[in-house]
Amino acid sequence: MKITHFSIAFFLMLLNLIQAQNNETKGFPPVIADKDLTAYLFVYFTGNNVEEEAVRYAISADGYHYYNLNNNKPVIESKTISSSGGVRDPHILRGDDGKTFYMVLTDMTSSKGWDSNRAMVLLKSTDLVKWESSVVNIQTTFPGNENLKRVWAPQTIYDAKAGKYLIYFSLQYAGGPDKIYYAYANKDFTGLESAPKLLFVPKSERACIDGDIIEKDGVYHLFYKTETEKAGIKVATTTDLTSGKWIENDNYLQQTNDGVEGSSVFKLNNSDEYILMYDVYTKGKYQFTKTKDLEHFTVIDNDISMDFNPRHGTILPITRSELKRLIAKWGMPEKFPKINNNPVLEGYYADPEVLYSNKTGKYYIYPTSDGFDGWSGNYFKTFSSDNLTDWKEEGIILDLRKDVSWANRNAWAPCIVEKKINGKYQYFYYFTAAQKIGVASSDNPTGPFKDSGKALINSRPEGIKEGQEIDPDVFTDPKTGKSYLYWGNGYMAVAELNPDMISIKKGSTKVINVDNTYREGTYVIYRNGTYYFLWSEDDTRSPNYKVRYGISKSPLGPIEIPKNNIVIQGNPDLGIFATGHNSILQIPNKDEWYIVYHRFSYPTGIKMGDAGGFHREVCIDKLEFNSNGSIKQVTPTHAGVNAIK
Repeated sequence: MKITHFSIAFFLMLLNLIQAQNNETKGFPPVIADKDLTAYLFVYFTGNNVEEEAVRYAISADGYHYYNLNNNKPVIESKTISSSGGVRDPHILRGDDGKTFYMVLTDMTSSKGWDSNRAMVLLKSTDLVKWESSVVNIQTTFPGNENLKRVWAPQTIYDAKAGKYLIYFSLQYAGGPDKIYYAYANKDFTGLESAPKLLFVPKSERACIDGDIIEKDGVYHLFYKTETEKAGIKVATTTDLTSGKWIENDNYLQQTNDGVEGSSVFKLNNSDEYILMYDVYTKGKYQFTKTKDLEHFTVIDNDISMDFNPRHGTILPITRSELKRLIAKWGMPEKFPKINNNPVLEGYYADPEVLYSNKTGKYYIYPTSDGFDGWSGNYFKTFSSDNLTDWKEEGIILDLRKDVSWANRNAWAPCIVEKKINGKYQYFYYFTAAQKIGVASSDNPTGPFKDSGKALINSRPEGIKEGQEIDPDVFTDPKTGKSYLYWGNGYMAVAELNPDMISIKKGSTKVINVDNTYREGTYVIYRNGTYYFLWSEDDTRSPNYKVRYGISKSPLGPIEIPKNNIVIQGNPDLGIFATGHNSILQIPNKDEWYIVYHRFSYPTGIKMGDAGGFHREVCIDKLEFNSNGSIKQVTPTHAGVNAIK
């Protein structure tokens, strides 16, 4: 068997792929979960007139159909960020922290000539709307560049080995061909750490421009345009960006005989497919091709639509919150598809507790921080909203490692109560830690919370031989004003809380009988004289995890179980699984109800095996009652609920 350079590269890629898949479900949650990348931002310019040499935006829901923003007008004023009055070839990158964005641009206007520029523009943003900019003139910044003729098409990639952002671009010096150089950006992304160094030149030593690097399974793929010989798009690979050791593929990758430039590759969301696109500048259009291996490409032009004519740009996968931010600034394109509202929180979260705060007039969700291997998280966050669809992370409110003396692991399934004590709102936060239940208190729904100093529940009720002391829920009886703590896994326990809300009334603990569908996650509500007890059936790792309910005339039971008592269960046809561990929200002073629950992360969780049970996401759907008071079974959705006022 003949072993080629590309066979070795493919073998390395395969090993890295296996490692990546093994790591996908271990350790800590990623900064940005792949499942949260649900849309795309296309950054481009439009032509060679000065007014066209500016940054423009378009958005897509599927990577195939693109709609311009801001009526196809610039979203950044070129004259305020450039030294030439125009910018071209925008490249955008999401930073390694997941929330910082970097854009680099050619600082030039073609009206002054193709050899007129010596500079590039560096931009930095945390919201894709406001950008801080700097101009880097290679010729004036670094000595020895007197013969520099042009600086073209800069791009950025994070070099994990160096822990820095590497900016690469083509330079041409008088009498020589264009070659691709690089330099690391400084810490603030306002300049370069050092003079440019050679990154890549083909073995032919012919000119190359428009480099575009994408990492796949530990291998860096550099797509570039050959500029003098038979022009076209080629690719070279390496496992070390600055080693100078590149394996070149001699094949041309463009699927057209027309002149092309400005290639760019991006990965389709929740897919193993990539799109390679390039500017067919001689025809004034783009061509899109699809690939899985970054070697073989199929034209998909018939699947693509755009309501604008872009030149040399890049496409960035974005989250729903980032998409909403762009739309809030520049408007919703008329034909853009409706945006789903589930999951309501981006990232991996589970066991959601929902609260309406009378003090702030806002809604809050208090979840388990999920995505940790084997439910091993150790901190809690909260999120706030004015409308149930747009949620703001308020940060960590309780960290077991710092704030709790009696446990430092397995931070699970919290609940919260707002109580007015002596005319002042106070918040009591009950949480699971190391399979015990604690309580912390605060004057505000976002904390800081102070732990009581000891576990509130640290042993099973009398007579219970199995199960765990987890999943607290607190219910205040509107008839008596008494508050009750419920908990348990494999059993449902209840105890009355003392007025201080941080201690149990002595002798009040009892076990409430439920049928064999009861697993965990008790939640109690009151409506029209009836107490509703909700709980989760099966295991959170099971696709069949679901919510059932029973009714009672007392917060202490006994519970009567209706014949058809499923509250919510998965919908395999929609790829929705493991809908469980809920809380319920009643809109103040209205008979309007919502169920807040977790499910396997969509669409990835069902493919993870048991790990799907600790890679969960939080959703909200409407909860309704029949005329006889029974709960209508909820159909879980991707659409979620509409914003409320």
